[in-house]
Amino acid sequence: MQDISLHILDIIQNSIDAGATEVRISIQEETASDFFRLVIADNGRGMSMSALQKAADPFYTTKSKKFGLGIPFLAQSASETGGSISINSNESNGTVIEVTMKPGHIDMRPLGDIGSTMMTLVASCPDTRFMLEYARNGYSFTFDTDELRKELDGVPLNFPAALKHIKETINSAVLGSNE
Repeated sequence: MQDISLHILDIIQNSIDAGATEVRISIQEETASDFFRLVIADNGRGMSMSALQKAADPFYTTKSKKFGLGIPFLAQSASETGGSISINSNESNGTVIEVTMKPGHIDMRPLGDIGSTMMTLVASCPDTRFMLEYARNGYSFTFDTDELRKELDGVPLNFPAALKHIKETINSAVLGSNE
C-alpha cells in the first residue's frame, strides 16, 4: 500500500463485510517521541480464535477470494518501521486492530488522503457510523457521522455536497495539523 489511508480503507472494508454498524478509527502521532498509533475498532461479528490466529496469513481468508492481504500488508508496514500490530477479537463482539509505527523510520509511509478514504467509506456505507479521532502533537480533531447527520437535518450523508464537505473538513483538519 502506498499510504496509511489505503490500509485503513482495506481494513474497514473487512469490518463492513463482518457486519459492523460502527467503526472507530483513532490516529495518534507524536513526532518528538517518534510514535504513531492507528487503532481500528468495530462492532462486527468478530473472529473465532482459529481465524484470529490465521489473520496475518496472506493465504487465509474467510471470503470467496483465495487470499486476504489487508492485515498482512498492514503488519508488514508496521514491521518495516520497527512497529507492531495486535488484533483482539471475539466472536459477536467485534474486532480491534492496533498498529504502532515509528514515523521517523525511512520506511514509514505517509498518512495519505484520509479525507478521501473517509468520504469513500461514507459514500459506500452511509448508514454505518464512522468515528475518526486524530491527534498530533497536542492537536486533536474528531469526526462522527452521527453528529454530521444531526447537522445535515435529513440530507443523506452520501449526497454529493455532503461527501465533498466530509473530504474537505477532514483533510483541512488533518493536513492543517502537519504545518
